[in-house]
Amino acid sequence: IRAALVIRDLRVETRTGTHRRERHVLQTVSIDLEIGVPGSAVFASDKVADTIDYEQVALRIRDLASSQHFRLVETFADRIAALLMSDFGAPWVKVSAAKVGILPNAKFVGVTIERRR
Repeated sequence: IRAALVIRDLRVETRTGTHRRERHVLQTVSIDLEIGVPGSAVFASDKVADTIDYEQVALRIRDLASSQHFRLVETFADRIAALLMSDFGAPWVKVSAAKVGILPNAKFVGVTIERRR
């Protein structure tokens, strides 16, 4: 079985951007995640200990978002991917991160990153 935990449109506030004005202003970033489930034990056990706790994922991403200024949304997405693999044991991840309302006539502007072990 190849399974993924899916989180769509997780909104976090972070400081991101290359312009001087962006260094001190919080911006909303929308995050879509597909996180590979580490093994199939959860399907028999029905225990959160055998999968990835999506509440903990959201909390850790919020902590990361508030921890520093990211010049590029690409860097932020890459840090999220690394966190999911190292701290949660995900065998693969797909992370999309997009600034909301930053470009006229576009709902989102962002990047998608995929990583595998």
